[in-house]
Amino acid sequence: MRENWIAPADRLGSLPPYVFARLDELKARAREQGLDLIDLGMGNPDGMAPRPVIEAAIAAFENPLVHGYPPFEGTADFRHAITEWYKRCYKVDLDPDSEALPLLGSKEGLTHLALAYVNPGDVVLVPSPAYPAHFRGPLIAGADLQTMELSAEGNWLIDIQAIPEDVARRAKLLYFNYPNNPTAATAPREFFEEMVAFARHYEILLVHDLCYAELAFDGYQPTSLLEIPGGKEIGVEFHTLSKTYNMAGWRVGFAVGKSEIIQGLRTLKTNLDYGIFSAIQAAAQTALQLPDEYVQRVQQRYRERRDFLLAGLAELGWSVAPTKATMYLWIPCSVGMTSADFALDLLQKTGVVVTPGSAFGAGGEGYVRVSLIADCDRLGEAINRLKQAGIRYDYSTVGVS
Repeated sequence: MRENWIAPADRLGSLPPYVFARLDELKARAREQGLDLIDLGMGNPDGMAPRPVIEAAIAAFENPLVHGYPPFEGTADFRHAITEWYKRCYKVDLDPDSEALPLLGSKEGLTHLALAYVNPGDVVLVPSPAYPAHFRGPLIAGADLQTMELSAEGNWLIDIQAIPEDVARRAKLLYFNYPNNPTAATAPREFFEEMVAFARHYEILLVHDLCYAELAFDGYQPTSLLEIPGGKEIGVEFHTLSKTYNMAGWRVGFAVGKSEIIQGLRTLKTNLDYGIFSAIQAAAQTALQLPDEYVQRVQQRYRERRDFLLAGLAELGWSVAPTKATMYLWIPCSVGMTSADFALDLLQKTGVVVTPGSAFGAGGEGYVRVSLIADCDRLGEAINRLKQAGIRYDYSTVGVS
């Protein structure tokens, strides 16, 4: 028999282990040892979807017509709800028939977009750190990945002036994401205007991940790429119902923007899947039509958790500026430890789970991401466990070898 006759495709060899899968393994072992875990690792909201969303799903289940294959392009009602949401939130007009596409979660769409538009060797610009789907999709497609290093000094914003001219001229796609996962950074409107001008000049497709659009605090209003003049002609934007509506397990999101790109993604998906179960689309439609009061309650919940955890971390030596959006805090590791070692140390000594920054690319080293996915009682317990374990942050040692 031939050696390695069942070897996987080379493209899998380019992918490092998916950190969240590895975290699941470590958490399972810790639970087997009797540890009471406080899981602040994944961006997996706690609690149920809103009652009207659940009721819409139940009602749809009772309709025998929804149990067959859904339309490849999604139901007309859901697509109209998507475009009406954009009109209401960003005053952006979109054609529900050609500029909106439901997805099996935004991760699926972000990854498949790369398969639809990246040939082996095409240059793709991605930030570091970044949500893994932003660079793993292009890696699977065989892209020549060029990273744009983000830094605390630059407020975790992409510095387009630092992109070499020859790289910019060869680039085909640029992925970015504000409000940002993992850093929780936000970008002003002027940043988006600069991105559109840059992309138009070099003829680069912008791929913007707007998954944290509604999770904004203290008067901050996130910007949509599509509300920038020229943005829809040069880009596409992805959104998910996972975070705001506690629908992570439902697997539903959408892409909007330049019609030719949306239809190219649709063509790929017709060869890979049959779309989202129609009952879930009915529920998602209901979610997008919920009154503003619901979103305001969600914002208040995460703002209270943010403030509570920031105060607790301050008692332990961390000085972290209040985030204006997302469900995350991005905090530096203890001095002398890698992010993976620090996260493992926390897990073993306290049962508190966080995500090492290195999971988001080399630019995330030195930090961990903390998700605000537990109530304040559990967050308080997490802080107490760190205190008891003697885990603190000492800024006086930063930079000392």
